Amino acid sequence: MTENEIATIVVDLCIKIHKTLGPGLLESVYESALCYELSRLNIPFERQKEISVIYENVVLDVGFRADVIVEDKVIVELKSIENLLNVHHKTLITYLKLSDRRLGLLINFNVNLLKDGISRKVNKL
Repeated sequence: MTENEIATIVVDLCIKIHKTLGPGLLESVYESALCYELSRLNIPFERQKEISVIYENVVLDVGFRADVIVEDKVIVELKSIENLLNVHHKTLITYLKLSDRRLGLLINFNVNLLKDGISRKVNKL
């Protein structure tokens, strides 16, 4: 699948999850639900995947983790907060650059309509 096809599936699943569970739960609940749905569809993913930082040819052990990486192509960062801040967008863009991936989704479940909580970020796409 392409990055865009994966993103469409992830967004559709997140809308389903949001309609079922509603806003205001912990981030980990939405992450678990998304991983469950991806598993049901036999779509490969990695949860809490470490993002390496390489500085001057040295791998730094800094503990960055992406919430979910789908098909080793799309990074999905999930939030359940009042408002997304610039730092959340910048973090996702940095994750894309550090991991050499091209598409990321930042999804905030703490909104009335999930479409208002979805941001798409690209890196060389």
